[in-house]
Amino acid sequence: MRSAWLALVVLACGSAPKTAKPPERQASGSPARTQAAPSSSATPCALDFVPYEPRPALSIEVRLPGVSKLEKKPIKIGDAYSVWGASYFFRSRVHKDEVVQKPIVIEGYIVKTNLLDAPRCAVHRGGKADPENCRPALPAFWIGDTPGADPNASIRVMGWASNYANIFDAIRDFDAGKTEYMDVFWGVSIPNPLPAVGAKVRVSGAYRATFAMASSGAEADPHMGLLTYREMLYLEPAPVLATLPGVSRAAPR
Repeated sequence: MRSAWLALVVLACGSAPKTAKPPERQASGSPARTQAAPSSSATPCALDFVPYEPRPALSIEVRLPGVSKLEKKPIKIGDAYSVWGASYFFRSRVHKDEVVQKPIVIEGYIVKTNLLDAPRCAVHRGGKADPENCRPALPAFWIGDTPGADPNASIRVMGWASNYANIFDAIRDFDAGKTEYMDVFWGVSIPNPLPAVGAKVRVSGAYRATFAMASSGAEADPHMGLLTYREMLYLEPAPVLATLPGVSRAAPR
C-alpha cells in the first residue's frame, strides 16, 4: 500500500516526499542536535483538481454542391432502339442478348461518312480493279442520337457497299433516274439516296462487336459495336446529296 501511495504522489507532485533525517552526532561532550520531523498536518504537495466544465459540441457548417440532374435518355424510340439505348444494352451483361441475338432497328442521324475520304485510286467504274498499292477503307457511315453527335459515341454502319467502285456506278444510275442499284458482291441494294450527313434514318441489321464480311479482314468495335446493314428508311433527307471525290452529282429528278 505504501509503495502505491508513493507512486501516486510522485505522479502528482513530480518527486517522492522527503523523510526526516536521523539525529546528527556531534563532537564528544556536545549535546546531539535533532532535526524536527515534519508536522503531520503538512502535505508533500497540494493536488489541484480542475472541475469539469461541459462545452457545447463543435459545429461546422458544411456546404455541399448541388446534385446535378442526369438526363434520362430513352432506350427505344417506338419499336426502334436509340443509339444510346442499343450501345448501352450492347455493353450490359444483363441485356446484351436482347440486341445481338437477332436483327434490330436503330434510329438516329447520320453524323459522319467516309465517302469523301476515299482515295482517288478507288474511285472508278465497276469491273476495274484497284491498283495494287491502293488500300481504301470499307465504305461506312455513323449514326448518333443528335445531328451533332460525336462520331466516337456513335454506331458505325457497314455492309451497305462492298467498295467505292459500286458506289461510283450507283451514283451514275441514281442520277440517270434509276431507283435501285445492287451490289452483286455482297448481294445488297445500295441505299438510295446514298448516306449523307444530316439525314435522319432507321437502319436495320445485325448488331455485333465485329464485321467480318470484308475479304481484307475483320473490323471490330467492342465499345459501341458495329451494325451490319440490312435496309434503311429515311425519316428526314440530308441537306446535300452524298458523292465521291471528283464525282459531281446531277440535280435530283
